[in-house]
Amino acid sequence: MVKKGILIAALTLMASCNPAPSAQVSGPRVEGLELPASEAGEDIVRHLGYTASYNHTTLCPDWVAWELTAAEADGTEDGQYSFSRDPDVAWPKASREDYSRSGYDKGHMAPRADMRWSCQALEESYYFTNICPQDHAMNAGAWRKIEEMTRRVAKRYERVWIVCGPVFDSIGTGHIGQACVHVPDRFFKAMAISTADGYRTVGFIVENNKQDGSPRRYAVSVDEVEAVIGRNLFPTLPEEAEQSFDMNLWR
Repeated sequence: MVKKGILIAALTLMASCNPAPSAQVSGPRVEGLELPASEAGEDIVRHLGYTASYNHTTLCPDWVAWELTAAEADGTEDGQYSFSRDPDVAWPKASREDYSRSGYDKGHMAPRADMRWSCQALEESYYFTNICPQDHAMNAGAWRKIEEMTRRVAKRYERVWIVCGPVFDSIGTGHIGQACVHVPDRFFKAMAISTADGYRTVGFIVENNKQDGSPRRYAVSVDEVEAVIGRNLFPTLPEEAEQSFDMNLWR
């Protein structure tokens, strides 16, 4: 269990949200619920659609967090944008040249499809603060399936809070590009929803290789994700909400 930490910013308790016709939603909305506990020295950047902590050693985000509402999950913006360096984070940082001919996808953490509610949000999702090297089969397979499931859940429960990022094991997978962008061994994703029975959570850990299984195959508790990454997620939620999961809620 990771000890509860201090939030990046003060959290404000908001009024209860109105349930969507197809979902039973209860409990107060917590502003910033998706943000993990912060650590000293993090380079945290806030964009319209997501917040990220950029690591200048790995040249990947340590985590990317966002709230996705039912309306946002139905976004229709479809502009074409180029991957680019984030102007709001310090050097060093990754570039398109680092990924060129590397054999790895420029893998979105906060997916493009979650940001189609705004041209600005969509454009900012292409910053390298939101990108990691991902195996193509995994990116187009298991990771995509989890992303699609997340949008279904947002529509069913009115909103979902999400945080995800890379996992670097002791052995390591290597580097790409002249800047030596670290290649993650695994990826984590954790999500929370508000239901008639209180807050519920689930986590996923996916190997960065040819993974194409269903989300159920990679599901774990948020407590298990915290143990792997050494960071407290959803620090405003009660501990019991992170200790187990029911995949019937996540489909």
